[in-house]
Amino acid sequence: MCGIAGRILNAPGRVGSDLVDLMDAQAHRGSDSTGFAIYGIARDDGFVLRGMGFDRSRIDRDIAAVQDTLKSHGTDFSADPDIIEDNNPHYCFRVEIGEPDDLSAWVRDADTLSDRIEIQSCGRSLEIIKDVGDAEEVAEKHGIRDLLGTHGLGHARLATESSVRPDASHPFWARPFPDVAIVHNGQITDYFSKRDRLMREGYRFMTENDSELIAVWISDQMKKGLDLAQALAKSVTAIDGVFTFMIATGEGIGFAKDRFAMKPLVVIDRNGDLAAATEEQALRRIHADECDVLNIDGPGITGLWPVGNRSMAA
Repeated sequence: MCGIAGRILNAPGRVGSDLVDLMDAQAHRGSDSTGFAIYGIARDDGFVLRGMGFDRSRIDRDIAAVQDTLKSHGTDFSADPDIIEDNNPHYCFRVEIGEPDDLSAWVRDADTLSDRIEIQSCGRSLEIIKDVGDAEEVAEKHGIRDLLGTHGLGHARLATESSVRPDASHPFWARPFPDVAIVHNGQITDYFSKRDRLMREGYRFMTENDSELIAVWISDQMKKGLDLAQALAKSVTAIDGVFTFMIATGEGIGFAKDRFAMKPLVVIDRNGDLAAATEEQALRRIHADECDVLNIDGPGITGLWPVGNRSMAA
């Protein structure tokens, strides 16, 4: 029932505002939480972190603990953190950091704080922002409409099995791989066996949401030598369940549909200015004039939409 969306611009612009419109149009598909993955202009060095703390009475201590982990890995905050809070028990933060000696090792250490704080994205261009509420509520709280970038993802969640806490919502970061995010509509039926196998290889999962698995599984396949197109094609036969997902990197967005093709995906691609969503009526918030709408319908379809490329591979 969840709603997903992807957006690619021909040039950097107000991608956050477009994603809010895409998700506002699909708010009826999930009102538990809404999330966005925004890809801004990539940094030459350093990363931007987005995260969430679970007790706003501990903000100063929690942020200091994150800073201590960075210092133990040879770097520090590059600027003072931005803290976003309201009347909810949780709070969110954004902070730019330098280059850790070993990013994966730092992520492992930072994840030891997961009982009170969670790093939700790390990237040179990626920022994941997610919270309770519908698209407009989350956008207003976090200033999503003002975020500039080249591409991004959106998700409206109806929780079916895991917690409705905002940290269990989409998009998910493929920890510890920087600049990889995923949104997913469906259910993975072999989630626990695949998760256990990846955990034995050293990966850590922060939730029991099956969608988090896909991001890490795809990234692990690429670490083992596949390119993104090959990993997407393999996912169709290797992952059991019904799913349509989009996965984004700094270079663009890929998608995959399962062998049963039960979860919809529609696209408008106007020479590389692309909008994709679960429902066509969402796309019409971006492209209201007469244009072709591609219904990606059929079993086991995968494809790539590169940023700056004017053709779709499928």
